Amino acid sequence: MKIFFIFFFVLFSFLVHSCLSNNMIMRTQSMRDGDVIFSQGKRFAFGFFSLGTSKLRYVGIWYAQVSEQTIVWVANRDHPINDTSGHIKFSSRGNLCVYGSVNGTEPIWSTDVLDTISEPALVAKLSDLGNLVLLDPVTGKSFWESFNHPTNTLLPFMKFGYTRQDGVDRFMTSWRSPGDPGFGNVTFRIERRGFPQMMMYKGTTLWWRTGSWTGQRWSGVPEMTNKFIFNISFVNSPDEVSITYGVLNPLVITRMVLNETGTLQRFTWNGKDKKWIGFWSAPEEKCDSYNHCGLNGYCDTTSPDKFECSCLPGHEPKTPQAWNFRDASDGCKRSNAASLCNGREGFAKLKRVKVPNTSGVSVDMNITLKECEKRCLRNCSCVAYASAYHESEDGAKGCLTWHGDMLDTRTYWSAGQDFYLRVDKAELARWNGSGSSGKRRLFLILISMIVVVMLLMIMLFCFIRKRRQANRHKKPPSTFAPSSFDIEEPFVLEELEDKSRKGELPLFELSTIAAATNNFSFQHKLGAGGFGAVYKGVLENGMEIAVKRLSKNSGQGMEEFKNEVKLISKLQHRNLVRILGCCVESEEKMLIYEYLPNKSLDCFIFREEHRAELDWPKRMGIIRGIARGILYLHQDSRLRIIHRDLKASNILLDNEMIPKIADFGMARIFGGNQIEGSTNRVVGTYGYMSPEYAMDGHFSIKSDVYSFGVLILEIITGKKNSAIYNENSNLVGHIWGLWQKGEAREIIDTLMDAESYEESEVMKCIHIGFLCVQERASDRPDMSSVVFMLGHNAIDLPSPKHPAFTVGRKRNVKNGGSSGNCPSGETGSSVNDVTLTDVQGR
Repeated sequence: MKIFFIFFFVLFSFLVHSCLSNNMIMRTQSMRDGDVIFSQGKRFAFGFFSLGTSKLRYVGIWYAQVSEQTIVWVANRDHPINDTSGHIKFSSRGNLCVYGSVNGTEPIWSTDVLDTISEPALVAKLSDLGNLVLLDPVTGKSFWESFNHPTNTLLPFMKFGYTRQDGVDRFMTSWRSPGDPGFGNVTFRIERRGFPQMMMYKGTTLWWRTGSWTGQRWSGVPEMTNKFIFNISFVNSPDEVSITYGVLNPLVITRMVLNETGTLQRFTWNGKDKKWIGFWSAPEEKCDSYNHCGLNGYCDTTSPDKFECSCLPGHEPKTPQAWNFRDASDGCKRSNAASLCNGREGFAKLKRVKVPNTSGVSVDMNITLKECEKRCLRNCSCVAYASAYHESEDGAKGCLTWHGDMLDTRTYWSAGQDFYLRVDKAELARWNGSGSSGKRRLFLILISMIVVVMLLMIMLFCFIRKRRQANRHKKPPSTFAPSSFDIEEPFVLEELEDKSRKGELPLFELSTIAAATNNFSFQHKLGAGGFGAVYKGVLENGMEIAVKRLSKNSGQGMEEFKNEVKLISKLQHRNLVRILGCCVESEEKMLIYEYLPNKSLDCFIFREEHRAELDWPKRMGIIRGIARGILYLHQDSRLRIIHRDLKASNILLDNEMIPKIADFGMARIFGGNQIEGSTNRVVGTYGYMSPEYAMDGHFSIKSDVYSFGVLILEIITGKKNSAIYNENSNLVGHIWGLWQKGEAREIIDTLMDAESYEESEVMKCIHIGFLCVQERASDRPDMSSVVFMLGHNAIDLPSPKHPAFTVGRKRNVKNGGSSGNCPSGETGSSVNDVTLTDVQGR
């Protein structure tokens, strides 16, 4: 009998293990932490898991065929289990439940089917699509499925949207962070109102939308296709609005993820390289941001040299002054509203458009586009119309009409659809050149316009040439120090006037700047750098400005001046200093910027009385802000830019201590996929230059990464890298020595409030700093990786290799001195100063 019971126990254990190793859990079975079930084709697994180094346990579904842990669904998102005592079993009512312990009576998660399920054969089955289904295997009846309750991942063949019959709304919610799958702040769902479109929200703020369905794709997702990878099914009926992405090749492993930063990304698994490859994401560019150009404006990036925002036909800016500074947030208003609905209107056609928000449109799927136009004309409140499905198999059909203000319109190079806006006849003629007297009259009008424009250009050329000749012989006011720019000034003035005409960069008169700075008085002087002096000014309207005035003895010349004008006028980012305009007159060359009251970063981190004001949250905010600014320059802007002179004095701080990168005189523009270059003229600042740049003149995006790594270490320690420590080490070498001994915490700034930081987070930042200053450029991370590492705690960082330039060096500096913009006049602490450095070879 004893042998029999032992045999029975072993057989029973084997059977239970076998049952839990297949693709289902029977009603009479349960799962402990450590048990796993697999889908029939072993594509997906279901069970308990932890994230990273965390000991918290969750229940969910993940890819079984992918070597990198990739969770696609989580049950107990907000209720993790603290240990491995978790238990999964069916309740008496037939719900699959997760309990915190084997003897737990109250589940921490349940399938939550309201009706009692009486089927004794009830099972929970994991399909090869990654769907966990509660069903009766005899009848095939389904009671609950995980596909109806998405988390942050959309899998192929998962229905997305809502069905009115069962009241299920399938939408995505981001995780709180990569290490916390709890319900995050970002949601993505199909909008119920008006005409269907998909909306992304950050909290209650509308962040991005796909545009309306065109019959083949979402109008705001031009990359979307159903011909090669996906088989897309879209349903829009009174009972259901949903979309399903199927894959044509069952071997393709792909997923769509909504991350906590407000980005939707699609990945495909690369089995050869064993990693996920991201091939699409949104929002990606500034025109993707919801309502970027305000009410009745539209966004257009097809012309890279102009401001991306314009007013829709028949509209004009509400505040033209703001538009001159590339701020369209106030939007546009109708130019002549009184002329509408008087029988003298038509429709201006805007091509290749993501039509405005369709939440409030009127929809009629039973009329043609021509009938839609007539209906809109008969209704005085109708301001625009478009076809509902312009890419349907049987041609354009359906009618959408807008009534009131329009939001979030943009154009594309080759996607989108036609959009028709109601305007009066005069505006229509201006918009598309269609007069009422036929093509001959149009041709004559065009010829006449060309002749007039040519005459005006000749007159303007003569006027400008005469004015320049007069300016060359005109002495500057006695209050201004003369400069020596006579060769290249005509070219610079032409370029700046051209930018001014395009609305890119306003030109200020010299008298305006002189009045604002009290004739460049010493009391208004903020500091001086390689460019020249910097002055604070106040315009007549009360706006505070900072004026960089190029001096005749400047280390920067005309090339650097033109370079900064060319670059900064095209860049817009929260962490880049904003240029308001420039002044080129009477041999004066000046750049006018927003005034930042907290001056530059070096005034805070290198002075004890100010350094004490920087607790850890402020320092971390500055580090992250600088990183985001550099990432924008390297990757997210229309131009790929390498700054080449990142340092503490070139980081300015606004009144909220938000960092803004300044001084683009030494920056380089790269095109296409170019990420590196070489020069015989090494420029920069000792202590911040990467070894490959200082020694060989070879610079790349990794050169800026090196400078950023130095900045991290300086911000944490409050010390300069260029100083000497322990007789022959600079700051990097000094910290590296302590790091190897496990004593790096000793260099954390003692003036920083110890209660404001966790030591592990500061040590992580030091770790990232060392990754950035590694000697070989190829070993350093790019800025997208740096931003990711700074924003996530539960990640394993690679071990850094030996940093470059760990030994203090004497340097021969040209034009490197600076009075700075700090009251103490501390050398090296400057506003937008540039140092040209000759580095001695090793």
